[in-house]
Amino acid sequence: MSDAADLVVVGAGIVGLAHAWAAASRGLRVTVVERDHACVGASVRNFGFVTVTGQGEGLTWQRAMRSRDVWAGIAPRAGIRIEHRGLWVLARRPEAGAVLEAFAATPMGRQCELHTAAEAAARAPHLRCAQATCALYSPHELRVESREAVPQLARWLAAEHGVRFVFGEAVLDIDAPRVTTSRQVLHGERVVLCPGTDLTGLAARHLARHRLGLTRLQMMRVMPDEGLRLGAAVMSDLSLVRYRGYAALPEAAALRARLENEAAAELAHGIHLIVVQGADGSLVVGDSHHAQHAASPFASDEVDERILNELRQVLDLGRLRVLERWVGAYPVGGDGDALVEPCGDALRVVVVTSGTGASTAFALAEDVMDNW
Repeated sequence: MSDAADLVVVGAGIVGLAHAWAAASRGLRVTVVERDHACVGASVRNFGFVTVTGQGEGLTWQRAMRSRDVWAGIAPRAGIRIEHRGLWVLARRPEAGAVLEAFAATPMGRQCELHTAAEAAARAPHLRCAQATCALYSPHELRVESREAVPQLARWLAAEHGVRFVFGEAVLDIDAPRVTTSRQVLHGERVVLCPGTDLTGLAARHLARHRLGLTRLQMMRVMPDEGLRLGAAVMSDLSLVRYRGYAALPEAAALRARLENEAAAELAHGIHLIVVQGADGSLVVGDSHHAQHAASPFASDEVDERILNELRQVLDLGRLRVLERWVGAYPVGGDGDALVEPCGDALRVVVVTSGTGASTAFALAEDVMDNW
């Protein structure tokens, strides 16, 4: 057996790393095991966008607020750059404006600002406000570059908190305190299994009753004309019928009815717009959503073009070049946005089932450790 740990975390995506942080910050000895040689899954195939506004009312929104605070505290200590803060949601249709007005009146909207189109244009000249109804600005969000932030977070956990990382070893069996990998046997008094999209492996027997599946998505990195700086993330009308914090409002029904007439193809492909920016000026743009048991690696040009068309309707970009295209996936199902499956006294299986790992994982991990 290798060196014993108080907690073994299986999976080095953001959910696994969040549990490593929650445990290490409580003074526990932590080992993280990852089957790949680096994190290459959903945790780096996303926006790096810590989204608060629009999350489901209650626990998900609360976890997003707490996780945002954790990110803000960890980032400077770990050498992780915060690319920008805040969020603009541009309402292009009157029905979308009604949703934003209703949201601003809820407890979740208290610190958000509702602006006329003219006011939004003055504050965010990159927005195409000429035909817009209004815009909501949220101060809560922040954005990191996932492909850089996730490995940097792991390095910081190792250097500052003594977390031991074992990369390139698949876990073959868990019988706590024994964790058997393809090369060794580890010892952990407790084990957290964070399978991510691997729903057919070790976690399958523990998750069978939840009937989880996968959502496949498409995203791109594009380069606009030189000099464009967003300063905040951007969303549009399509987001208001997808994010639960907006979509659950009564006013969202009228918007959905109009979108079903005007943007039926976008709704069918699960398209809604999120735009964030990196230090080099490039924009990460997406995304689409298709339910698949095995996420196909092949992207549809039609879907990408529809995403880009929505982008052009919302932002004044000039010319742009597509630098990268990729396909991602995340688990879906269960009763909420995340599930924690107790498997005896020593094992927990933890899955974020809503694509909100970057936004909620730190608070979710705190909840797991506090209630174990």
